[in-house]
Amino acid sequence: MDSVERPTWAPGDIDLSRPSIARVYDYWLGGAHNFAVDRAVADKTLADAPVIKEVVLNHRAFLRRAVRYLLDQGVRQFLDLGSGIPTVGNVHEIAQATDPTARVVYVDVDPVAVAHSRAILTGNDLVTVLQRDVRNAESVLGAPEVRGLLDFDRPIGVLMVALLHFVPDDEDPQGIVAAYRDAIPAGSHLALSHVGYEEGDWDPAWDRATGTYNRGVTQLVWRRGHEVEALFKGFDLVEPGVARLPLWHPESPDDVGEDAARFVSFGAVGRKS
Repeated sequence: MDSVERPTWAPGDIDLSRPSIARVYDYWLGGAHNFAVDRAVADKTLADAPVIKEVVLNHRAFLRRAVRYLLDQGVRQFLDLGSGIPTVGNVHEIAQATDPTARVVYVDVDPVAVAHSRAILTGNDLVTVLQRDVRNAESVLGAPEVRGLLDFDRPIGVLMVALLHFVPDDEDPQGIVAAYRDAIPAGSHLALSHVGYEEGDWDPAWDRATGTYNRGVTQLVWRRGHEVEALFKGFDLVEPGVARLPLWHPESPDDVGEDAARFVSFGAVGRKS
């Protein structure tokens, strides 16, 4: 029996003694669907590098801007990989505010993320959630939930926001992206964000924070801008290409702080021609 009381919203098969990527992220975003073990490692990581909260919020803001950009390009179908626990500003909320017929498939391996996604999606037949490991593209793309909702003869927006920095090189992140790329039609887009830095950007605080996170949750992989760009092989990058997150289509000048050019995350959108 778990030593902590299991909340009614927690699926019975999850281990309350082990932190998860989705629940730590939920805590940093101000969500309530996390446990003491998640909050402990999240707070320790924040103590090592307080800017991590700003980084997480910027990845979420990039998601919103990228979805709106894709809507402007006529995309009305979205495959959100590693979607996490629902928070305000979900993909379907943004997309269906523009077009109520927009379709969204959320995919995550975390049972808490999936359970809560299903709860908020009750009654919305144009949105579904799939519990799968997104590294197995064949399993995701072949799932009835995906094939039944998305039309692979029309453009699809594939979202990999704050996802691939959890995939080490030996798990072939480029191959994972390529598997999704090859399955979607011309006119589809990939929106991707990733923690990263360039020469001279690194703060020693990130060594401590990364060590805490790696020991407590999972391995976090930092990549340089050219490595992020390499993930877009087979896509045509839209302007401004791979950019620091605050500099990718900011909604206002106020969103671009004085450290934006050295912000420790990248974002980009590419179109399959």
